[in-house]
Amino acid sequence: MNQSYDLQSVLRQNQLLTDEIRRRVNQLSAINSVAAMVSQSLDLDATLSVALDSVLQVIPVQAAGISLIDEAAGEWVLRAQRGWKQDFVSNPMRVKLGEGLSGVVLAQDRVVVTGDLQEDDRLAVPAFVKEGVQAMAMAPMHARGRVVGIVSVMNYEPYEFSREQTDVLQAIADQLGVALDNARLYEDTRAKQSRLSAIIDSTADAIIVLDQQYRVTLANSSVESFFSTPPEKMMGKPLAQSTMPLPLRSAILRAIVNTVQERTYFDVQLGSERHVSVSVARVHALEPVVPGQEAESGWVIVIQDITHIRDSERNRVRFVQAAAHDLRNPLGVTLTALDFLQQNFGIQHSSPKVGEVVALALNSIQRMQALIDDLMNLEQVQSKMGSDFSAVNVPDLLERAMLEVQPSIESKQQAFALDLAGDLPVLYGSRLWLNRALVNLLTNANKYTPKGGRIVLRAAFDAAQEEILIEVVDTGIGISPANQKQIFESFYREPKVREDYMGTGLGLSIVKSIVEQHNGRVYVQSEEGQGTTIGMRLPLVTQNVAE
Repeated sequence: MNQSYDLQSVLRQNQLLTDEIRRRVNQLSAINSVAAMVSQSLDLDATLSVALDSVLQVIPVQAAGISLIDEAAGEWVLRAQRGWKQDFVSNPMRVKLGEGLSGVVLAQDRVVVTGDLQEDDRLAVPAFVKEGVQAMAMAPMHARGRVVGIVSVMNYEPYEFSREQTDVLQAIADQLGVALDNARLYEDTRAKQSRLSAIIDSTADAIIVLDQQYRVTLANSSVESFFSTPPEKMMGKPLAQSTMPLPLRSAILRAIVNTVQERTYFDVQLGSERHVSVSVARVHALEPVVPGQEAESGWVIVIQDITHIRDSERNRVRFVQAAAHDLRNPLGVTLTALDFLQQNFGIQHSSPKVGEVVALALNSIQRMQALIDDLMNLEQVQSKMGSDFSAVNVPDLLERAMLEVQPSIESKQQAFALDLAGDLPVLYGSRLWLNRALVNLLTNANKYTPKGGRIVLRAAFDAAQEEILIEVVDTGIGISPANQKQIFESFYREPKVREDYMGTGLGLSIVKSIVEQHNGRVYVQSEEGQGTTIGMRLPLVTQNVAE
């Protein structure tokens, strides 16, 4: 009898142990199911569904729900529910952060349990009373060190949650927090990519993205209108094998290989009529697209049809040239006549008043001629630059410019110095127009530097940037800080110099245009009464319109 009792006792203990093991296995299985979602799924809805099934598998209650934080609205939003009597997802139930039981969970960062929800004064949503929930446990979900959501389990009959169940609920909540955070980040990324794709496809410009092997990884719909090739046929193929016209393809690949700047611009003529403007920019991914993989980099190419701009520009140039030609002839005749009067009839002595008027007229016509000449120079810089690019010896370039301005410098008894670094490499550009830019800078320095002042023309090589630096430094009147940004604008002249110094306001604008046609940039450093430094930085290799 005792042996039979002992056997039954052992069997009961084994059964209890088996049930305990099965329960623990189910709990671990539920936790592992959610953990698997962290590494396998980036679908938010699928993750929510598996999480609710896992929770109800190990905690024998009738309903469960998941709320996430809407940071923009400052509210909890119910995103998923299972077993509820009412639908609070289609018309989302919202609770202000800090209010109700969810506010307690957020503030205390722990599982909150209530056994009599109908009488709990912490309930923040009146409509939830109709749900008839008797007992509920709520666990905070964590991701990146903060609470991102709440997992709730509920019963419509009285129910007591054990410590073991709340521990399991918290474990699942923490696993779920990571999974949901990943899924939300993925959804945000997909939404941003969708918006970006819509923007890219809506533009009339052709946009192409290349990877490090020069393979096309993205091409927008406008590519087809440019090259008569559907964008999907370009995907994954090297740019060199695309149907893009050879001159354009070669220019892009040359820019990628040879250009040291992060971004470069150039124009290409396709056939006899069509012109396109091209931007090639290097891009660096800050983070890998897929976690664990190396961040990628590549190039973004934007191609814009500028044929209509070129046509408009040609018409504008023709108009300016015709107007300048029509003005030059009568101005030349008038200037000759006035000069003849002044030189041959002794007007200055016989009639000082008339002589003053003639001198004023001569001065005005000379200024108008200078303005026309500068306008024509500006037009030539902006429309014809590139055809005469060649290797330029920088010391020779500076010495020639110095010789042109030297008589004016000597007439004002100004000291002049040429400061050349010993490692100046050959520059690729237009010798004619670079000389014009330097002469303009030196002429300005001579004009605005008083008698006995000092002018320095210097050049150096920035090896890190592969750029030539050329500066003209003077001890002249200087430029006020407020006006320094405007001095390169066409027709701008500082108010303080308009009366005392003759000029058209185009000299520095011409300099800027010449430098920019060489893919360079200009800059100014000045202090009123202390002098001015105006410089240019020119890349050694220039991608230009001639290519």
